[in-house]
Amino acid sequence: MIAAWNAADVRAAEAPLLEAGAPLMERASFALALHVLEDVRARQRHVRGTRVVLLVGAGNNGGDALHAGAALARRGLRVDAVLTSDRAHPAGLAALRAAGGVVVDLARAPERLRAVAADVARADVVVDGLVGIGARGPLRGLPADLVTALAGAAAPTDTVGMESPGLRGGDAGYSIPTTGGGRPWVVAVDLPSGIGADDGTLPGPVLPADRTVTFGAAKPGLVLPPAARVVGDLTVVDIGLDLTGPPAVHRLVPDDVASAWPVPGPADHKYTRGVVGLVAGTAAYPGAAVLAASAAVRTGAGMVRYRGPDAVGRSVVAVRPEVVVGPGRVQSWVVGPGVPSGPDQPAGADDGQHERGGAGLAAARGDLAGMGDPAPAVVDAGGLALLGDRCPPWFVLTPHAGELTTLLRSHGEDVRRRDVEAAPLRWARRAHELTGATVLLKGGVTVVVGPSVAYAQADAPGWLATAGAGDVLAGLLGAMLAARSTEVVERPALAAEVAAAAALVHGHAAHRANPGGPVSALDVAEAVPAAVAGLLASPATTVPTR
Repeated sequence: MIAAWNAADVRAAEAPLLEAGAPLMERASFALALHVLEDVRARQRHVRGTRVVLLVGAGNNGGDALHAGAALARRGLRVDAVLTSDRAHPAGLAALRAAGGVVVDLARAPERLRAVAADVARADVVVDGLVGIGARGPLRGLPADLVTALAGAAAPTDTVGMESPGLRGGDAGYSIPTTGGGRPWVVAVDLPSGIGADDGTLPGPVLPADRTVTFGAAKPGLVLPPAARVVGDLTVVDIGLDLTGPPAVHRLVPDDVASAWPVPGPADHKYTRGVVGLVAGTAAYPGAAVLAASAAVRTGAGMVRYRGPDAVGRSVVAVRPEVVVGPGRVQSWVVGPGVPSGPDQPAGADDGQHERGGAGLAAARGDLAGMGDPAPAVVDAGGLALLGDRCPPWFVLTPHAGELTTLLRSHGEDVRRRDVEAAPLRWARRAHELTGATVLLKGGVTVVVGPSVAYAQADAPGWLATAGAGDVLAGLLGAMLAARSTEVVERPALAAEVAAAAALVHGHAAHRANPGGPVSALDVAEAVPAAVAGLLASPATTVPTR
């Protein structure tokens, strides 16, 4: 598991070590230099003569960059440092000069900005040490001007995920234009300068990194959207911090899912493996029911019971003959895929699914006598309109940004979709506070918030942004919750962990469905068994998380 701590917790852990004279900067800068060297060796044959430009601000990140630059210069690399403040780290500057590095004092000659930016763009490697975790808000002054000048008139890069307006963050997310053979490789020191260290926001210009080398622990902004898209490969360096408090954000890795997966044994049967009750699909959207049912079956549910219109039920059984149509024992509910949600729907457009879904959610709450114990519920799409004012934490809401906006506005929040996309953790957490439910906010990086816990999963390819993918996730998650039904109801935070694990499996299934290319939702559902088998057999060889 990747655990990320807020900046204040990291700084508090650093304080006693610094007071005791621990060489934290030496440890950090040494590791930074090693990772830059590894990247150079991986990208080109010759290390000697490789040109590295350090972008140096006033803080300790600038000192880390300068000391790392000195180590690189001693290895034969050409190292220049561009100073954006007259308060650059003195010892770091002295070390760089002693090693033969060149210092460009842009702070004393800001009129040279354009020329310096053009020169930086011709480097082999750029090391971003402009600001650190103590900075708040967007880049300002000369650091902001330098990043903007590096961007020039370049188009947004795909790696930043600019397809969503909520990710724009001012001038954030532009590549460096070059006049030669490709752009520089960018290594961020601790975090890409200008991202929200604790919330992953992009409030202003940011230089996207190809690698981020962070020290002591990951910071939430490195794994949260939208900033996670400008982090590149994330490397966490242990510098000896003792972080005793709970992490702010978690990210599951394959080993976590494999170790917790409920593998059936010889004594298990369909009821111990979990029964999913599915209220999904209408005559207008029968495919949603087929996809959700397929995913639940392929994830390993002991049984799937379909509740819905007869015609849709026949479509489901035609594709998945294992599905049982009709009432009976249920250990998790999936309510809402393919069900209309708007209040202005024509009479009968829901085919009775609102009534069936409401009954399923009442049973999941434990409100209906004779309907068994409370059970987890996945509430998706049209099911979100059926929620009451408060939900138990074993309800997992699975909206996309637009649906979450509608849900928040129904609770009196003045919020727009672009706000949700710009600060997903904030608004997912607010939805959890307002409803009591666990909230899984779907996206390129999926955010899950439950009681006192948050996850950020980035396991899926961009190809997964396709119609029906959410229906597959709902069925997959329903099966995973059914397998641990009693435990999820008894442990309030477990629903969030299971939801994060479902997002990971969903992403891995998308990779397996067609590695590197387009996928359809049904392809993803069909790939779930192989994805699960791969996770259980050899977690270390599965698709890596970023």
